[in-house]
Amino acid sequence: MITKTPQFEVLTKDDCRAIYSASLEVLERTGVRMENEEVLALLRDNEVCIKDDIAHIPPYLVKESLRYAPKKILIYSREGKLAMRLENANFYFGTGSDCPNIIDSFTGKLRKQTLKDIGQRALIADALSNIDFVMSSGSISDEPAPLTDLYKFQEMVFNTTKPIIFTSQDKRDSQDIIDMASIIAGGEDKLRENPFIIHYIELSPPLKHSGTALDKLLLCSEKQIPIIYVPRIVGGATAPISLAGNIVLALAEGLAGLVISQLKNKGTPLILGGLITVKNMRTKVFSQGAPEFHLLSAGLAQVCQFLGMPMFGTAGCTDSKALDEQAAIEASLSIIIQSLSGANLIHDVGCMASGKVISFDMLVMSDEIIGMSKRVTRGLMTDEESLCVDVIDKVGPGGNYLTEEHTLRHFKTEYWRPQLLDRSDYHTWIGKGSKALDQRVNEKVKSILKEYQPEPLSREKADRILQLRDKRKI
Repeated sequence: MITKTPQFEVLTKDDCRAIYSASLEVLERTGVRMENEEVLALLRDNEVCIKDDIAHIPPYLVKESLRYAPKKILIYSREGKLAMRLENANFYFGTGSDCPNIIDSFTGKLRKQTLKDIGQRALIADALSNIDFVMSSGSISDEPAPLTDLYKFQEMVFNTTKPIIFTSQDKRDSQDIIDMASIIAGGEDKLRENPFIIHYIELSPPLKHSGTALDKLLLCSEKQIPIIYVPRIVGGATAPISLAGNIVLALAEGLAGLVISQLKNKGTPLILGGLITVKNMRTKVFSQGAPEFHLLSAGLAQVCQFLGMPMFGTAGCTDSKALDEQAAIEASLSIIIQSLSGANLIHDVGCMASGKVISFDMLVMSDEIIGMSKRVTRGLMTDEESLCVDVIDKVGPGGNYLTEEHTLRHFKTEYWRPQLLDRSDYHTWIGKGSKALDQRVNEKVKSILKEYQPEPLSREKADRILQLRDKRKI
C-alpha cells in the first residue's frame, strides 16, 4: 500500500547517521568472514583487505554500492501485473516461512505441516484482500527432504497469482526455482523484466556468511533476481544485548551482502532488513510479541529509509499458542507499528508460538487487522471535495446529510468496513449465535477452503513445472 500519513519514528536522522557510521566501522574494523572462494576473489579484485577469510570492507565501497543499488523495486503478479512498488514508505504484508508445525483449523490440534498445507495457505492468502505476497510458510514432512523447496514453490504458484518469496536449501534449488518461474513468465528475460519472485536468503551471524548463502546471493545477482538478504540475530547471544547494537550488527550484515551483489552485477535489486529477536533468558525461547522486537524492526526500517533502501520487516505474529486475546494484542501492535515505520515487505503474518507454528485462523484474523491499519495509514483528504464547504452550506443548520449526493458518492470509501469484527447491537449479536471472534474467523477459513477457486495456471505451464521437479527425483 502507498501510505500518506506521517511515519512512526523511533530514531532521529542523527541517530540513523550514527548507526550507519557504526555499521561502516564494524565492516572495516572487525570485518566479515566469507566462506566462499568466489566472493573472496571478487573482493580481492576490488582491493578489499582479506585476512584469514575475513573481509575488511572499506566505507567507500559500501557507499558506492548504495549508489548502484535500486531505490525502487517493482514486483509483479504471476500474471505480469504490477503488484508491489517497494520504495519510500509503501508497505505490503505477507505470510512467513519454514514453520515446522500447524494448528489444524478443523481439529484444533497441533501437527506437522504437509505439502497440502502449503497449497491451502497460499490459496487462503490469495483470497484475502490485505495479504499482498506469499512466502513458503512451512517446513514439510511428507516429501523428499532434498526437494522440499521445489515442492513448496510448486504448491504456492499453483494456488496464488500473488508475488512469491521463496527459500532454498542450496544454489541448485535456487536455479531450479528460477527455471520454474521462468516457465511461467515466458523466459528468463521476461522474468528479469517483470519479476514475480524474490529470493529470501538468511544468514547465521555474527559476521559470518556461509558458502551456501553466498552462492545463492551470487546466482541471483548474476540473473538480477530480487533478493532479501537478512541476518537472524538474537540479542545477548549472536548480537549485543543493547537494542542499538542489534541494529548496528544487522545493518552491517546486510550491507556486506549489498556490496557483494553490486560488485557481482551493478543494479542488482536487494532488500535489506533483519530478524532481530528478543530472547527470554529464562526459557531460552525468542519472542515475536515483545515490544522490543517491534521497536528493533521499526528502528532498522528507519535506518534503511535513511539510506533509501527497501526493507524487510515482521508483523502479524504472536508468541501465543491459541487464537486468544494475547494473539490479537500482539498482532495488532506489530501490524500498526510496521505499517507506520517505513518497512516495505512485512512477513510472518499468521505465525504463532514464537515462529514455530502456522495458523490459518491467525492469518485470517491478522488480515482484518491489516485492513484497519491500511485505513489509518491512508490518512485524511483535505481537497475541496473532502472539506465539503458547499455541501455544509447547502444542508445548513438543522439539516440532514443522509440524502445528499456527496454522501452517496463517499460512504463506501471514506469509512472502513470490517468483515469479521462485530459492530451490531447486542440483541442482533445474540440472534446470530453469540459468536466470538475466534469462531467467526474459523468459519471464514473453512468457507475459503471450501468455496474459493484461485486463478489456475495453464495446464501446459503446470506440466512443465512438474516435469522439471521430477527430473530432480531421478
